[in-house]
Amino acid sequence: MSKDSYNYGYIWLLTIAAAMGGFLFGYDWVVVGGAKSFYEPFFGITTPFERGWGTSSAMIGCMLGAIMCFFTTDKWGRKWLLVSAGLLFTVSAFGTALADTFFWYNIYRIVGGISIGITLNLSPVYISEMVPTRLRGRFVSINQLLINIGILSAQSINWAIASMDKTIGSNPTAELIKQSWNGQFGWRWMFAAVAVPALLFFLLMIVVPESVRWLVKNKQNAKAEKILTKIGGVDYAKSEIAAIQKTVSKE
Repeated sequence: MSKDSYNYGYIWLLTIAAAMGGFLFGYDWVVVGGAKSFYEPFFGITTPFERGWGTSSAMIGCMLGAIMCFFTTDKWGRKWLLVSAGLLFTVSAFGTALADTFFWYNIYRIVGGISIGITLNLSPVYISEMVPTRLRGRFVSINQLLINIGILSAQSINWAIASMDKTIGSNPTAELIKQSWNGQFGWRWMFAAVAVPALLFFLLMIVVPESVRWLVKNKQNAKAEKILTKIGGVDYAKSEIAAIQKTVSKE
């Protein structure tokens, strides 16, 4: 297979769709650090336990998402778990932004954590199972790149939103922060901003097909061949299916 025989546009679509999960992880990893100075006074958080729970509750969801992948990914496939992750992250973004109690704030953070647990496991798996072998290393690295872009985006959005409120001085009290625009609304927009890429991730994963490896493993060779033909042509599709069947037979 020559380099120019691959459908690079389609390969990029498959890669970016899955790697958006990495972007969401990077954003979520950092956004809470910028928002905590404002949501803590809003919720009246004062104890070390509450502060720690507010920043780490999403990790409970991450563990649940990882456990879910362990038990379901071979049964349900990669695509629909990633679709569900996009939906959960969209719900989490809006829910966290609209939360009026610390309890519901953490519930929606856990929901978002489930999404992260799924995408951390399956986004790179999906890319590696769809991209031709000779291109696999560089395209899987796109997931890591988007994680870093997500981190940078969260830092930038946090800074931009926090800078909009000019009423907070250099040493504000908790009550002053609570009554400020950032204390009432700014931190909400920091979380809500990720709803746009989360919804995009959800829609893209609906559009792209199931992993060809999963399809072959589950005796859906015709569907896999159609996808692989679109990626690299008829001969490529037949050789890849044979290679996947050989690998699967040894499992």
